[in-house]
Amino acid sequence: MPSTANVVPTTYLPAAIDTAIAAIQFDAQGLVPAIAQQHDSGEILMMAWMDRDAVAETMRTGRVCYWSRSRKAPWRKGDTSGHIQTLVDLRIDCDGDTLLVLVDQKGVACHTGRHNCFFRAIRDGALETIAPVMVDMEKLGKDQG
Repeated sequence: MPSTANVVPTTYLPAAIDTAIAAIQFDAQGLVPAIAQQHDSGEILMMAWMDRDAVAETMRTGRVCYWSRSRKAPWRKGDTSGHIQTLVDLRIDCDGDTLLVLVDQKGVACHTGRHNCFFRAIRDGALETIAPVMVDMEKLGKDQG
């Protein structure tokens, strides 16, 4: 579950942002996978994509921004749903081709209304849903995050 404490967003100075971006190996489309993890529980919340601008905005503002491949536009997590991710730490893996974004999640992380996006698992040879819907996103009148 998300923390209830107010977390101060982590922000970075321009030189640190430039250093991070230089260390990241973006793919041919200019994207890098970013895994969001709840900072205090270790729960993996979701995986999304970031481009250079999303990395820079996230590090500059402390509010997590991704790149929406379907919308072909920045996706500021929580703009429509209110389910904001506050940046606690941004880590770059050993190869520079994956990011770990430690966040403080407010509300649910998944557009299905579940706390995280990893709610399906194989059980007795069948794919089953293993986590309940916590928020009815349609009733909330919000889109995907």
